[in-house]
Amino acid sequence: MDLKLIRADVNDAERLWQMQVEAFMEMYNKYQDTETSPATEPLDRMIERLKQPFTYYYFIQVDDTVVGAIRVIDMKEPDKAKRISPIFIMPPYRNKGIAQKAVLEAERIHGNSNWELDTILQETGNCHLYEKMGYRQTGKTTAINDKLTLVYYKKD
Repeated sequence: MDLKLIRADVNDAERLWQMQVEAFMEMYNKYQDTETSPATEPLDRMIERLKQPFTYYYFIQVDDTVVGAIRVIDMKEPDKAKRISPIFIMPPYRNKGIAQKAVLEAERIHGNSNWELDTILQETGNCHLYEKMGYRQTGKTTAINDKLTLVYYKKD
């Protein structure tokens, strides 16, 4: 599998946004987290993020196919953690090790230490993925609703 991260810019906003909505719709339907779901985020929010100097959106490309995207927040300051928020893989390409390889590539590009992220506690597969990659729960959680709790991770 030849995986590359291809940097996106504001011209890619609509494509990224459409992919994000599609990728997160199943989880939105499951958890009904209207306030926090990437599936309900407006296009304007995607454009705003793409204009941030510390945001790096990448298309995840496997061979010649774009299969998802990852956003890295990197302030480029030694004492500030880098953050993944969000990462998504389109439904037909899930459970093939792509997300793990994409995170490793983002860490290679932005530096291997001082990372953080959050995910849905109830999505045990996501938690397992991050934990096997060296991310550790911080002990902080946030209940979004009676179905969904965010759990926070850090990797030094």
